[in-house]
Amino acid sequence: MSTAEGPLVVGIDSSTQSAKALVVDVGTGRVVAAGQAPHRVTTGTGRESDPRDWWSALAEAVRACGPAAHQAAAVSVAGQQHGLVTLDADGAPVRPALLWNDVRSAPQARRLVAGLGGPEEWADRIGSVPGASFTAAKWAWLAEHEPESARATAAVRLPHDYLTERLTGHGTTDRGDASGTGWWAGSKEAYDDTVLELIGLDRGLLPEVVAPGEVAGTVRDGDLPFARGTLVAAGTGDNAAAALGLGLRPGTPVLSLGTSGTAYAVSVRRPADPTGTVAGFADARGDWLPLACTLNCTQAVDRVAALFGLDREAVEPGGSATFLPYLDGERTPDLPHASGLLTGLRHDTTPGQILQAAYDGAVHSLLDALGLVLDADADPAEPVLLIGGGARGTAWQQTVRRLTGRAVRVPRAAELVALGAAAQAAGLLTGEDPAAVARRWGTTDGPLLDPLPRDEATADRVAGVVRSAGALWETD
Repeated sequence: MSTAEGPLVVGIDSSTQSAKALVVDVGTGRVVAAGQAPHRVTTGTGRESDPRDWWSALAEAVRACGPAAHQAAAVSVAGQQHGLVTLDADGAPVRPALLWNDVRSAPQARRLVAGLGGPEEWADRIGSVPGASFTAAKWAWLAEHEPESARATAAVRLPHDYLTERLTGHGTTDRGDASGTGWWAGSKEAYDDTVLELIGLDRGLLPEVVAPGEVAGTVRDGDLPFARGTLVAAGTGDNAAAALGLGLRPGTPVLSLGTSGTAYAVSVRRPADPTGTVAGFADARGDWLPLACTLNCTQAVDRVAALFGLDREAVEPGGSATFLPYLDGERTPDLPHASGLLTGLRHDTTPGQILQAAYDGAVHSLLDALGLVLDADADPAEPVLLIGGGARGTAWQQTVRRLTGRAVRVPRAAELVALGAAAQAAGLLTGEDPAAVARRWGTTDGPLLDPLPRDEATADRVAGVVRSAGALWETD
């Protein structure tokens, strides 16, 4: 590209529903080409996808970038976390991948917690207490319900591992994504043989963990418009990639508003929360990424708007309605069998007030964990970085400001997961810390919204309903 001021890299975001590719100028951070393609998620008793659909979508997204992709010197793939990909001896999927938001493995997760000695042991050893989302619980479910699939499995991968392996021909992963499996121990930064024995998984089926800054391989011959020999970075999970894309420094709080919601921050201290509210993930650099995740965020609120025939911005203040939008069960709080709950209705309650209550319930689930995510010495006045599909919505912005009492910054940069992957690829070429690359690119530049007085009454009301509602749903 004649207008490029440095080499080009490609960052790929393979999310739950689509693949996105960005070709980025290493010198300036300018996106010179972009592509996107959807892939399928099957629903019913669970959430599954054929990994080959991810590859087809990735290929389509990269081809849409045109000749710029062929000029790229490095590429990195970020992918949805936790998904269980099982491959046979020929590298073909044994069955569709179990996705992060498939909660059928909730009973297995509870048995795993007890089997290792309780939540404190998991937090100290692994860094997280596994829930239904974790890959270890999904493998335990597969071994119990589909033993023939488990026996046919010759390799176990995460979604980004599968795609990186399709690029290079080598089975690799990184510490950030591996930390979401439940079988990678943050305490020793290695696979944990005790957990592997507990779930009946052979260590030989797992990929090599590539250290931060190392090359995972090079592009082999294939049908993608990359030059053969293009460097391939280790890649990582989507949240760790977004942290790279933001160039996060320790202590800066992030709320990501998408189909799911996440609250996280980079920390120099390894987290270990025995309540299971905060997952003690590693980041993709060498630090840590304590994170809380909810299953229900923008999609749940949009569903409430659709039920009333409202625009998603048509919220109204006031009223006493409280709505817990647990439409797909919930991860934070840990209520996998929950459903949506609406209470506090009066004769004069309006649809707009119920919609606002849905926003309040979704944001409260994230803010409830924010204090645990942040280190005790974090600056309480640090603005919250608001990212994801909901970040530019006025109702989301106002709700976060009102329930946090903090200022909110909304980065203008879009596709932060793909940008983080691009920054990781750029680091291979320049030797820089990928987070420093992103800061040089100015990825967090955007409007700063002043804080609003914290709405203590609403926060207390929602918290009270959450405390009393857990007993409504079975735990087994």
